[in-house]
Amino acid sequence: MRAQLARVDAVLVQALIAAALSFAHIHDIASAAGQDGWKAWAYPVSVDLLLVAAWRRLRSGEAKASGWCWFLIALAASLGANVATAGLLDLDHVPAWLRILVAGWPAVAFLGGTLLAHSAPRTKPTNDTEAIEDQEDAPEPAPESPAQPAIEARPEHPAVPVPTALVDHARKVAAEHHTRTGAPIDTPTLRARLGVPEPMAEAIAAQL
Repeated sequence: MRAQLARVDAVLVQALIAAALSFAHIHDIASAAGQDGWKAWAYPVSVDLLLVAAWRRLRSGEAKASGWCWFLIALAASLGANVATAGLLDLDHVPAWLRILVAGWPAVAFLGGTLLAHSAPRTKPTNDTEAIEDQEDAPEPAPESPAQPAIEARPEHPAVPVPTALVDHARKVAAEHHTRTGAPIDTPTLRARLGVPEPMAEAIAAQL
């Protein structure tokens, strides 16, 4: 546990140092580009906020293209300021193109932050939500009819031998007819569906 806390503390300290240095570099670039006073301090805040908003969008797992686009833009602004203040740029004579970039950055940061914060991706419905919506959209079931026998009872049946396979097939036909029509199959319909003589159809009906 102590080793884990030590690693976490080291990461936090490193993150604070990197943030402070980047913050100071962006402030120096903004100040050199003519943004004095509180405006120079607002620039690093806008860069860091855009980085955080883009990172949160990437962590959400949705709209990664938009998240990566604005993350790279904010990273380029932060990294560019760090490199420019390393002696590659004369802060006493800032070129005009850099002044234009610094002056236009607030509009870019506002646009990126707005798109990232106010165009949240549509969350996927859970299985429970989908089940509820399906139940609401489904038509109301028809009232169930009282249980009926699969075939009309008959007092007498001729003793005709019927193969077991034919009886099994007849049961499937009767069940399909009952499911489709809601009524038990009668002997004439069963005879027509099976293509058997009437005595055999009556014998089959007796076994259903």
